[in-house]
Amino acid sequence: MPYRRLPNTDQARMRAIEAALEKGKRVPIKDLAFSYLSLEKLQSIYPRLSGAIRQLNAAKQNQFDKSREYGEIFKKSKLYLTHFIQVMSFAIIREEMKPDVRKYYGLDPNTQRLPALNLEKDVLEWGEKIIKGEQQRCMQGGSPIYSPSIALVKVHFESFIEAYRHQKMLQNITNRASDQMNQIRDEADKLIQEVWNEVEEKFALLPDDVKRDKAANYGVTYVYRPSELKKMEADKLQTNLF
Repeated sequence: MPYRRLPNTDQARMRAIEAALEKGKRVPIKDLAFSYLSLEKLQSIYPRLSGAIRQLNAAKQNQFDKSREYGEIFKKSKLYLTHFIQVMSFAIIREEMKPDVRKYYGLDPNTQRLPALNLEKDVLEWGEKIIKGEQQRCMQGGSPIYSPSIALVKVHFESFIEAYRHQKMLQNITNRASDQMNQIRDEADKLIQEVWNEVEEKFALLPDDVKRDKAANYGVTYVYRPSELKKMEADKLQTNLF
């Protein structure tokens, strides 16, 4: 015996509502298998659900389109920071600078190890430390580091900050659209269930096969269990043999 399955995707929700609305257009109210109140609710939620789906898809697509560009900016900022620290470390190795200069940048003077720059928060933290450290060191008479210069490091770091803030804004837009979508999904699911309950109740006295066929015309979805599908295939095969 097939069982009724409520929509579990946004497109399936739209199809269920559209099927019921189509019946509402073609069937007189007195003959409709669900109430006029339910029809009004369907007419109200349809444009809201459709609009919420479009907004969420547009927000996700916009965030995705910008993500590659953002990733490149992030990598470039990380690269310039890494190279700057390496050049400073090479100068220490050549004894052109003393190990203590690493303190200006918040680095351990007793190790040549690079700070972790794998995450956005790492680049944000160390970008500020390195730029401020170099400026402070030069103000106290130190010779500027070149290839890359701190000015070039700063250009790429500030570009990263701008891209980071923009990406966070896009994420917030997507999150808001997702929250709105979740609310409308819940409302749509409850309404679809109410409508389908009314439809099945309308045809409750009919034989099961007839009841399901009539309900399916209103968008009610029935599915067979895997075991039932296998049995149907076996019965069909056996019938063909004879």
